[in-house]
Amino acid sequence: MIRIELEALAEASARESLLDLALGRKRRKKTSERLREGRLPADGLSFSAKTGNGRLVGTLRLWHVSAGRQRALLLGPLVVHPSYRNRGIGSALMRTALDRAAALGHRAVLLVGDEPYYKRFGFTPQLSEELRMPGPFERGRFLALELVPKALENAHGLVVATGKSLPTAPAASTGIPAKILTSRARRAS
Repeated sequence: MIRIELEALAEASARESLLDLALGRKRRKKTSERLREGRLPADGLSFSAKTGNGRLVGTLRLWHVSAGRQRALLLGPLVVHPSYRNRGIGSALMRTALDRAAALGHRAVLLVGDEPYYKRFGFTPQLSEELRMPGPFERGRFLALELVPKALENAHGLVVATGKSLPTAPAASTGIPAKILTSRARRAS
């Protein structure tokens, strides 16, 4: 049996390993990753899929962004361990995240992904036509979902990261340069 629950801080290392396994290290070069870099995910919107014995087999996070001056969330990445794919885990993570985002009053969600997979949840490229990512991206894979009708009606322009930044300790107090601390914190998130 698979449980979907809020992500625990202690899962950071297992999460990074799962992301590397499923997506490879090239994931760090994607434009969506640049929007997440140095940021904390939106409060209460990071989810884990775990087996009965607690093994992490799936993950999904949502992040605060401004979509052409409209508040929105950026979804990603959504990952399921290769051995657990085609069991409905990704769909369960998606439905949990979208339901929770709506319950918390969020209005829209953006993502870069495969339209044939995400359209079942209501994502469409038409809602993001007037928006652009701050780096290279495939226009047909840039999708959006309105949790509230017309939430993206006037959204146009650049998608930018908002929300909380990762905390960093002052270098003098740890003896570790701030750049290294930020890198470590990013890997742990």
